[in-house]
Amino acid sequence: MDNKFSSWEKVSIARSIKRPTALNYINSIFEDFIELKGDRGYGDDSAIVGGIAKFENKSVTVIGIQKGNSTKENIERNFGMPKPEGYRKALRLMLQAEKFKRPVIIFVDTPGAFCGIESEERGIGEAIAKNLMTMSNLKVPIVSMIIGEGGSGGALALAVADEVWMLENSIYSILSPEGFASILYKDVTKAKEAAEIMKITSSDLLGLGVIDRVIKEPKGGAQEDSNKMILSIKANLKEVLERLSKEPVDSLLTKRYYKFRKLGKYIE
Repeated sequence: MDNKFSSWEKVSIARSIKRPTALNYINSIFEDFIELKGDRGYGDDSAIVGGIAKFENKSVTVIGIQKGNSTKENIERNFGMPKPEGYRKALRLMLQAEKFKRPVIIFVDTPGAFCGIESEERGIGEAIAKNLMTMSNLKVPIVSMIIGEGGSGGALALAVADEVWMLENSIYSILSPEGFASILYKDVTKAKEAAEIMKITSSDLLGLGVIDRVIKEPKGGAQEDSNKMILSIKANLKEVLERLSKEPVDSLLTKRYYKFRKLGKYIE
């Protein structure tokens, strides 16, 4: 790969406010996108967007964790940190996709689920756990890609998929380098050193078998040539959806099951 950035440099690129967001990709890759809101229980969470769209003249369900392109929008989107109703909205859309046999495509970009008191009051742990359980058995193809940050359970809650991808300069980890440094070193200023040993980059995780594919970014990162990045994602999606759509449901679910059992090292 041409982009020779350190792990910490990739953290900075993944967090860049100039980086294309989920909605940037959704509006450019898909046609006739209709956003659907609300979890039918509490309310709507603007940190997660989703709805129905067309891809290669076929109906799909698209979901994304949405950050902002500005400080104002980031505040409105809670900096891409979903609350329980956001995950429940995503779950509602995925179950709807299963009912109508639509593939699910997900764009993940979050530092983690929102951990404020209102999230705890409304059951953030249960919402994430239910997504994990439901996605493992969802009877339609699922493709999930990390387009920026993939932080902790907040990202994993939308990444139990038949194929998990990362853009080249994205990151995916159990917690932030700052959090890791504060726990391991008792010094948050050592986040740079933590990033280098955490194995959070796309190349690290591809080598470990945690993800299935790395999508190469333009020189300097996706933010330098978003059109080129969009075309690359679109080409990869076309190939994988054609393949997964031909897979029998039983085979799809079996492969998904063992894929994540293997990652958990639970296979006997």
